[in-house]
Amino acid sequence: MTRFPKTRRRGGGLWSLILALVLAVGSAYWLKPNERAASGQAAIVDGDTIRLSGRAIRLKGIDTPELKQSCTLDNRPYRCGETARTALVGLIANRSVECRVTGRDRYGRGLGTCFVGGRNINAWLVSEGWAVSYGGEYRLEETGARLRGAGLWAGTFQRPQDWRREHTR
Repeated sequence: MTRFPKTRRRGGGLWSLILALVLAVGSAYWLKPNERAASGQAAIVDGDTIRLSGRAIRLKGIDTPELKQSCTLDNRPYRCGETARTALVGLIANRSVECRVTGRDRYGRGLGTCFVGGRNINAWLVSEGWAVSYGGEYRLEETGARLRGAGLWAGTFQRPQDWRREHTR
């Protein structure tokens, strides 16, 4: 049986460290940071989507009724999607909006948490009852709105994702 002598490479640990640094810097360059900031005047698309600096941003963690969706208040139907959009327009009212965009939805829109005057827009829409929590991020705000009978909770409505499921082609 032939035995080979053990050889020890010099600087093996140093090369591993250099390789790790190159990979870390390269991934930061090629993959780009996860979070982007956007700010300025926002155009309101619907209750949970704005356009900021020419880019569509979906408000992360919330869901509002679709523009064509109807809800019921005092046994009368009303366009709750339009009402949610109007609430968002009223909150922003030509003020500067700041968003932290942390990903994309399946339609390519940025997913963001947005602020106006230091107020979290996403949380505000849910706490005022014009949006529901989507994914659990704002469930405490939703519970508060439901208990107070605020916004959508003052009448009856179908959760937006359920409404979409029933009204897609």
